[in-house]
Amino acid sequence: MRAAYASMFDADDPLAALVVGDRPEPTHPDPDWVTVQVRASSLNHHDIWSLRGVGLPADRLPMILGCDAAGVDPDGNEVVVYPVVPDPGDPRGISLLSENHPGTLAERVAVPRANLVPKPAGMSFAEAACLPTAWLTAYRMLTTKGRVADGEAVLVQGAGGGVATAAVVLAVALGKRVYATSRDAGKRDRIAALGATALSPGARLPERVDVVVETVGAATFDHSLKSAAPGARIVVSGATAGYEPAVNLRRVFAMQLEILGSTMGTPAELAGLLDLCARREIRPVIDETLPFSRVPEAFARLLSGNVFGKVVLDHAG
Repeated sequence: MRAAYASMFDADDPLAALVVGDRPEPTHPDPDWVTVQVRASSLNHHDIWSLRGVGLPADRLPMILGCDAAGVDPDGNEVVVYPVVPDPGDPRGISLLSENHPGTLAERVAVPRANLVPKPAGMSFAEAACLPTAWLTAYRMLTTKGRVADGEAVLVQGAGGGVATAAVVLAVALGKRVYATSRDAGKRDRIAALGATALSPGARLPERVDVVVETVGAATFDHSLKSAAPGARIVVSGATAGYEPAVNLRRVFAMQLEILGSTMGTPAELAGLLDLCARREIRPVIDETLPFSRVPEAFARLLSGNVFGKVVLDHAG
């Protein structure tokens, strides 16, 4: 079957490690696994890190990339694939598709049947394929970890990428006052169009916020601390601009702040996200949808850093 996979690692030029070609059909490690016909998938920076050799050991090469997919199960049901698989050999107890088991950038992917969540009828495969990783991460950050229902104002650092843009859309849909930062003036305009107050990085907010969505790291963390209201939750799911920020502990304890790590979400949270999107008619922000035949171009766009929202692959093309 046709697939996009990592053939080697290249830390400096990850696209050089990307191959599009034939791979064997999916196998089922356990009887409860099924094969899904993939209709659409979306890219994540996780895929770029895999090509660089981060989190993917050489003895698992070649490895089909991709965490996100929507498609059709063996019974003809339209489904969204939950990409987290139990993995006793991993220190986390789990792994993502494309880490230990082949990923979603292929015509077909094998997953446990329990990982299939019904796709909302009014949502396209391309839209649904955006949700299982970045959007699920943002949903968990806001709801389970950030307890956004207890607050009124949210700050999203570095909006433009998949998780941060999803957090803006979801927080606005949940009725919160949303502030979002970006270095790019064009992205700030697009953030404002989503219903948030767009600001330059480090700008003073008109109020302190109850929840901070932090995916940037060292470059923005001090601003996140200064922008937090007493008892606020700073929820961290990434560190694209440095993972060792200086932290003013006096501010942490004096303001009784919570700094919380968050990664992905549960199947129940994915179902909750899909339900919220269906009820509120929320549609994921898609930067561009490309046919699968243009996989290298899609990876190059993600790597450029100029994306706003998700890069999606249509597997019919």
